[in-house]
Amino acid sequence: MANIPIEEENDRGGVHPLKFSLWLIIISIIMMFAAFTSAYIVRREEGNWLEFELPNILLINTIVIILSSVTMQLAQNSARDNNMGKLKLMLGLTFGFGIAFLIGQWYGWADLVQHNIYFGGTGSNPSGSFLYVLTGVHGFHLITGLVFVAIVLRSSLKYKVHSKKMLRIQLCTVYWHFLGGLWLYLYVFLRLNH
Repeated sequence: MANIPIEEENDRGGVHPLKFSLWLIIISIIMMFAAFTSAYIVRREEGNWLEFELPNILLINTIVIILSSVTMQLAQNSARDNNMGKLKLMLGLTFGFGIAFLIGQWYGWADLVQHNIYFGGTGSNPSGSFLYVLTGVHGFHLITGLVFVAIVLRSSLKYKVHSKKMLRIQLCTVYWHFLGGLWLYLYVFLRLNH
């Protein structure tokens, strides 16, 4: 995306192709997680479901991802207001919160292993496996979001993100808020159904 020229306006007056593509990606991710959480409920009802406490770090990660959404929105607002210093700072903080979230997920997995909850193998149980899959697939998408944030941050350092060039940061903000909302859904789902 860094080398591809991005037109800010769609000459035909419709939805920009990149915005349309982003919404298709978001819809496909929603469908994937709907399938995962539906399968979770069906499998839990079949029995042989190990009950265990969710790692406490998941609550901390929930707070971290909410903070990252706030900083991402502040970054977009700063771009709209041509406040380049604040834009760069907020994008940097968003990136930092994203890294902190991933580190938190790693510690959450370490906590699971310490309590003999494994992804696979002879000592595994479907309840643990589902938790690894749900958090791992979300983590993968968060990594893609971090790549997107890094691209927008790099663009902002070259003054290619400002009030007259908002498309990149708008797309990034929508995707980042989506990842935050998806995590909130997963966290509440796990708390209610675990």
